[in-house]
Amino acid sequence: MHISFLLHHAYGVGETVRATFSLADALSEQHDVEIVSVLRHRDAPALDLGPRVALRHLVDLREHGLAGDRTDPAHARPARVFPAAEPRFGQYSELTDHRIAAHLRRTEADVVVGTRPGLTVHIARQTRRGPLRVGQEGHCLAAHSRELRLALRGAYPRLDALVTATEADARAHLRRLRLPGVRVAAVPRAVPAPRLAPADGSGRWVVAAGRLTRAKRYDVLVRAFAAVVAARPEWRLRIYGGGPEKPALRALIDELGLYNHVFLMGPAAPLESEWAKGALAVDPAGREPAGAALAEAMRCGLPVVATDCPFGPGELVEDGVTGRVVTAGHPPALAAALLELIDDTDARARLGATALAASARFDPAAVAGRHAALFGELLARRRGSGLRGSLHRVRGALIGGAYATKHAAEHTARAAVRGVRTV
Repeated sequence: MHISFLLHHAYGVGETVRATFSLADALSEQHDVEIVSVLRHRDAPALDLGPRVALRHLVDLREHGLAGDRTDPAHARPARVFPAAEPRFGQYSELTDHRIAAHLRRTEADVVVGTRPGLTVHIARQTRRGPLRVGQEGHCLAAHSRELRLALRGAYPRLDALVTATEADARAHLRRLRLPGVRVAAVPRAVPAPRLAPADGSGRWVVAAGRLTRAKRYDVLVRAFAAVVAARPEWRLRIYGGGPEKPALRALIDELGLYNHVFLMGPAAPLESEWAKGALAVDPAGREPAGAALAEAMRCGLPVVATDCPFGPGELVEDGVTGRVVTAGHPPALAAALLELIDDTDARARLGATALAASARFDPAAVAGRHAALFGELLARRRGSGLRGSLHRVRGALIGGAYATKHAAEHTARAAVRGVRTV
């Protein structure tokens, strides 16, 4: 199979980039794989990519880029296809709309995979007849705004498949988006085995990693760690990642007097050497599934403490076996779980060893095998029934159009009500 991934930008260090690179590398053992990066900001990727995976970009935003894309007037005009409610909308433009559409019209791939909702909307609406149209959901439906969910509901019925990170999120997509004829499958993100020996647990560091956003609830973690420091002042917390909440978190750390105990480390890649220095991993997210970061920690032999949000940690962390799962958004519960493991060296070692063994399911070869089986089955089914794909897409377009019309009418009605109220 020829498999093409459409990625926001392949030159960063985020979870989606790491997971896509790992999956693409593993798939390239048996398939022709490419990554198409919508944006390019750097000369070379920050992460290693296997030599069998082709990498190219659509819009060159480097200062010395030859294409002149940075100054193209179309890049100053807002995107029309990429959903306005998508968090990355501000980085998309009329230029990215045109380049993505041209790529999808010309692609020779058998399977085209979108790696974030806005790109999956492009794939659903603009991919030429022939390739499988697949979306990957790296977060969860509940984390998206209502406006974005409505945009997805209007486009996703045209997909052939949607891959979520957890079974709970797969069920949520089926229930809330109504996707007749779309195969919705849960497959965990690919996380390679670390190149270092597993953590020995001797360090007095708690480690967290992820984008610094409100949904991640690092404020809860910082408040919880204040209680940890009060009881065990020799322990420290490192939080890796960047994002819009950094100033607020820095202010909270200063307010609580934790500037010698809680450190905002910024982005780091690879992270395995940082996990290996820790004794515990933690993810306080309240509205998102536990991401690839905790899977990476488990692969490094760390026990993990996660919060019981509806879409993931319970599938990733087995309470009392590979770590602890506590009430979301509750600093005292998070602090109690951290202190329990801080005070019990034997429990940390036992849970860490079990986490390491359980993390084999994240191995890229296993994850790639599940993706290849899904794609192969859908392609074979299409070949066996020549009209199936065309009929599904016609039906998807009709369903999506009906949803779009309904939502437009609802929006107009709400606007009219607001207008009456302001008169």
